[in-house]
This record gives sequence, structure tokens and C-alpha cells, in this order.
Amino acid sequence: MAVFVMAGLLIIYLVFVTQYAIRLIVDPNGIAKVMGAALIIFPFLGGYLLAADLNFAFRAGALAKKLGAEGGLPIDDLPTLPSGRPDPIEADKEFPAYQAAVEAQPESWRAWFRLGLAYDASGDRRRARWAARQAIRLERADRLTL
Repeated sequence: MAVFVMAGLLIIYLVFVTQYAIRLIVDPNGIAKVMGAALIIFPFLGGYLLAADLNFAFRAGALAKKLGAEGGLPIDDLPTLPSGRPDPIEADKEFPAYQAAVEAQPESWRAWFRLGLAYDASGDRRRARWAARQAIRLERADRLTL
């Protein structure tokens, strides 16, 4: 729910920035026109990035739901920090098993998704997103070939 609230607030902000950029563009002052033209890029960039991030979140969520329905999600028994996040030191101990699974089955979206979860538990969000993107790409390819 918080994602939708934040997305809504960002959309409202982008609308106001776009309106302000248009006012600057129609201003007779040359510097204002240049500033307006530069400012109008940000709403489009922000909108694209918001759409891309929401698309990733929905696709990754769908894969998690699908893997969960198959009983393929890793058991969540890692000790947690006071913040509620898994202890990265303990998560690192389980990581090699998920990495080996991907090496054994590089075309398995399930193995890649579990690797992404292992990266996330270890605190490496960048690689977690990368592995989840790989899983999304492979699952999409599987669906198209069936």
C-alpha cells in the first residue's frame, strides 16, 4: 500500500514540475525558456523510472507468488537483526548453495530467483535485483516457448 501512496505523491509532484516547466517555456525570457526545457526532462525521466520500478516489483512479486505456490521458496529460518532484516553474516553461510544451484541450472528462473533472495538476505540489493531480473527474463522466455 505504501508503494501506491509514494507513487501517487511522485505523480502529483511530476504534474506540478511539468506545469512549472511549461510556464517557463512560454515565458518571453530566453533563460527561462532554457530552464523550462531542461526542467521538462525530469518529469518524463521520473515517470519512466517509476514505471520501470513498479513493473519490476510486480513481476518479481508474481514470481515469488508462483514459486511459493510450487513450494520452492527458501525456508525463512535465518536469525534476524533488531531491524527485522536477516543477519547478513548468517545469510552469507547459506549463499554458496544458491550460487551452486544457478551454476548447475543457469536457465532455471527458479534458481535465479532464489539466488536473488539469497543476495537480498546477504544485504547486496544491487545483485539481488540483477538476479531477480535474470529470473524474470528466463521465466518470460519459458512462457513464450510453451
